[in-house]
Amino acid sequence: MSGWIVLGVIVILILFAVGAYNRLVALGQRVGQAFADIDVQLKQRHDLIPNLLETVKGYAAHERGTLDDVVKARSAAMSAQGPGQVAAAENQLSGALGKLIALSEAYPDLKANANFQQLANELSDLENKIAASRRFFNNAVQEYNTGIQQMPAALFAGMFGFTRKDFFDLGASRTEVEAVPTVKF
Repeated sequence: MSGWIVLGVIVILILFAVGAYNRLVALGQRVGQAFADIDVQLKQRHDLIPNLLETVKGYAAHERGTLDDVVKARSAAMSAQGPGQVAAAENQLSGALGKLIALSEAYPDLKANANFQQLANELSDLENKIAASRRFFNNAVQEYNTGIQQMPAALFAGMFGFTRKDFFDLGASRTEVEAVPTVKF
């Protein structure tokens, strides 16, 4: 009789372990898919940048420093690996692109250029898609990290090699995003 009880407990533990493993695999796959979605959006942004640079060059050729900053930031972003490095490199690229777009204020002819307007609109659309993809990724990471810490999965997660994942964080620009804007009249 006690042999059946021990066998029953072992079977229940195995079922819990299999269930926890399958759930963590599904959550891990969701994180991977979410990062792949971000990667697709970032590649589209990377492909748009050379066209934007060529358009700006014709109007603001003497703004070489800003153009070089965008090229360097794009190269760094394209070679970054993993969510942490990608997030940091993309934040630098976003800053450089912001400076590039700000040039249009100093050059009315550039601002009025239809090609520039189209590219700037595409870039804005991509930025919105990237932000949505980041939110989805961070939600998937949050669910995954919670999943490996909840019982009974917490008992098995380490044995199965499931480790905590990092969020796609805003990094240094977080203070800029969270800062309360000042309004002066």
